[in-house]
Amino acid sequence: MTHMHVAGSIHADAVSAAPNWLVKPTDANVLVDGLWSGTVARADDGAIRIGGLTVQEIVEQVGTPAYVIDEVDFRGRALTWRQAFEGWKVYYASKSFLCGTVARWIDDAGLNLDVASMGELTVALRAGFDPARIGLHGNNKSDALLRLALTRGVGRIVVDSPDEISRLERLTAELGVTASVQIRVTTGVEAHTHEYIATAHEDQKFGFSISGGQALVALVRCHGSANLDLRGIHSHIGSQIFDTNGFEVAARRTLRLMSQFKEATGVTLPELNLGGGFGIAYTIDDSPATAQELARGLDDIIDHECRAFGLDKPVLSVEPGRSISGPAGTALYTVGTTKNVEIGGGQQRRYVSVDGGMSDNIRPALYAAEYSAVLANRVSPAAPVLSRVVGLHCEGGDILVRDVFLPGDTGIGDVLAVPASGAYSRSMASNYNHTPRPPVVSVRDGRITTMIRRETLDDLLALDAGLDETL
Repeated sequence: MTHMHVAGSIHADAVSAAPNWLVKPTDANVLVDGLWSGTVARADDGAIRIGGLTVQEIVEQVGTPAYVIDEVDFRGRALTWRQAFEGWKVYYASKSFLCGTVARWIDDAGLNLDVASMGELTVALRAGFDPARIGLHGNNKSDALLRLALTRGVGRIVVDSPDEISRLERLTAELGVTASVQIRVTTGVEAHTHEYIATAHEDQKFGFSISGGQALVALVRCHGSANLDLRGIHSHIGSQIFDTNGFEVAARRTLRLMSQFKEATGVTLPELNLGGGFGIAYTIDDSPATAQELARGLDDIIDHECRAFGLDKPVLSVEPGRSISGPAGTALYTVGTTKNVEIGGGQQRRYVSVDGGMSDNIRPALYAAEYSAVLANRVSPAAPVLSRVVGLHCEGGDILVRDVFLPGDTGIGDVLAVPASGAYSRSMASNYNHTPRPPVVSVRDGRITTMIRRETLDDLLALDAGLDETL
């Protein structure tokens, strides 16, 4: 694929017909294994079923666009992570998708919860989640956020800067409390992922550098603070990572840092959080490791490195988010317009416009993320045609699925289903072009439950102080 645009690949005009990994299927109606939640299947009439309901039944009740969460699948993935990482602390990374219902599902599964903002922490607390099982992230935590965390007894605060140490020292002294903290470090490991979601290289906003010495200084400072209980180190190397290779280097560097801290203070740090970023399959080109494979690999890495540095094995933590919420979600859209576009060399691409877009899934525009899609309300005998699923927004980069083969007769009124839409879709949604955000519903045993209701124009315009409500 050849890209010719400073704004990135999704804006390029000169491209080959399709990426090399995308193979034209003999039947565009087939649901590819590994891309869909556990209860998804084709019904006898050809429609896709999720949680015992056809997409038509779901659409009749909630409309489109809509995010549909397979409750059985979500709960099952949460339990799988807890069981695979037995003896570890598993934190669900709520930034992938959080609402009150999800917080309760995570609680039911016995997982901890990772939050990164005042809003996420408030949702967790109002949902009744035990604050002692919450970890708080963020590179610029406000006094108000830290005060809430301290007064409610949040279990771990992941410290990200010298300024935050000063804030915590001041607030804990004022409130007469102790804060249990971990120091977030940058290990210098660059995960093989998009620049914007690789978070362990040196030139970015998160954490204290190990190589520059700032991480050791921060650890010693927290160790000497009267009201800070230093528990250990936190490391996160990026997102959409498929194996443990990057974690091996990160573990070696963090454990070396723990060894240096022990030499400097005589104290062994009891905890190490390896972060999250575990990938999922969005297309046939993706081959993520299972939770069990990751657990075995990470255990082996930690055992080996602890022996090398003469350290006792610390209490270990991981933070899966996307790998739980992502595959459990499917986005549904209704087709409104189709047209064929000449792309040169005698080739055509079919543009399929739907009633959603970059306001309900910004990832393709932001990261050039790839997705899949299928015709969901019926099966079609038509031959597969190279297609691009685009949204309704006033942007050339408003692309939901850049390259996909759909039946050639896909047309107005058809419903498209986009798998692996449970993570970073609703949580990153916007109101671009004054577009209300879609609802999130769960499905289970033929029942629909609203998790987040559809936003309305009245919701959106209620914030505009300059409108005349009588017009």
